Amino acid sequence: MDHVVAQSEAAFATLVDRYKNRLQNVIYRYVRDFQRAEDLAQEAFVRVYLHRERYRKTGKFSTWIFTIAVNLAKNEIRRKVRLRNVLSIAHLREILGTSETPIPDERQPPTDRDVERNQTSEVVARAIARLPDVYREALILRDIEGLAYEEIADILEIPGGTVRSRINRARLMLKDKLKGFAKTEL
Repeated sequence: MDHVVAQSEAAFATLVDRYKNRLQNVIYRYVRDFQRAEDLAQEAFVRVYLHRERYRKTGKFSTWIFTIAVNLAKNEIRRKVRLRNVLSIAHLREILGTSETPIPDERQPPTDRDVERNQTSEVVARAIARLPDVYREALILRDIEGLAYEEIADILEIPGGTVRSRINRARLMLKDKLKGFAKTEL
């Protein structure tokens, strides 16, 4: 980050390469829209670059950038809530629970295992999306992004004990939501 502060484009490109996918993943878990997640991740990097002098060396860079990304995702959700009264095709898809899916490559048909894995991933993703926000964000940052409890506490600006409690509660809720799915799969 010292090199980025000194306006090194190569150092900034390295940071983008290192964090791009993880940021997009975290943001997607909030907004559930791949294109919007890409845009917001890009916005996070723009903010990092524009405010590079504000970075405090006492904190971890990952904590700083994830805080920016999570705040952007939360702002996006607030924006969507304000626009809920506006009816659009995207809004109808959201209400109906459908989404655009990429056209499958017909040259290589998916195996049964691929189909099963995709179905399981979709069920888990929907269950996570139905968790209350406070539990979902802690669970995503810990179990999907693999951040340390202390980093999560810094990002969410809550005590470490609260982070542990929310993650535990989220896991229990998720287990309960997936109980029926696990029984049908056995």
